[in-house]
Amino acid sequence: MELILRQDVENLGFKDDIVTVKNGYGRNYLIPQGFAVLATPSAKKVLAENLKQRAYKEQKMIDDANKLADVLKELDIKIAAKAGAGDKLFGSVSNVDLAEALEKEGHSVERKFILVSGGTVKRLGKYTASVRLHRSVNVELPFEVIAQAE
Repeated sequence: MELILRQDVENLGFKDDIVTVKNGYGRNYLIPQGFAVLATPSAKKVLAENLKQRAYKEQKMIDDANKLADVLKELDIKIAAKAGAGDKLFGSVSNVDLAEALEKEGHSVERKFILVSGGTVKRLGKYTASVRLHRSVNVELPFEVIAQAE
């Protein structure tokens, strides 16, 4: 079954992609949830016209995302967390904490677009996170977890 995605669906595709899925997945989940519509010939023509009109705007968005990526690479992010014996943390540091640290630096990035390797950090040290700024722009963001001053 061919469908046109109305919004990004994780592990399937991005908005306005034409994807092929099994009939049950499309009929019972994607279409009722409003994530997709059937890819009829007329819907494909409308999509092609919309994509032509959106190409210029898309290029501007990619340029802005690349500029933000360059700025994010230069940031020195340190996240303070309570630590116990050795380098083990009380709790953990996740994408939420990284999004808050970026917000303090003046850069707004949604936390769902930040992927910390392993999901959460439970020890002090230097780590990297992958930040998706655009469907074609990903940036590796280095950050450090330090012990909070008593």
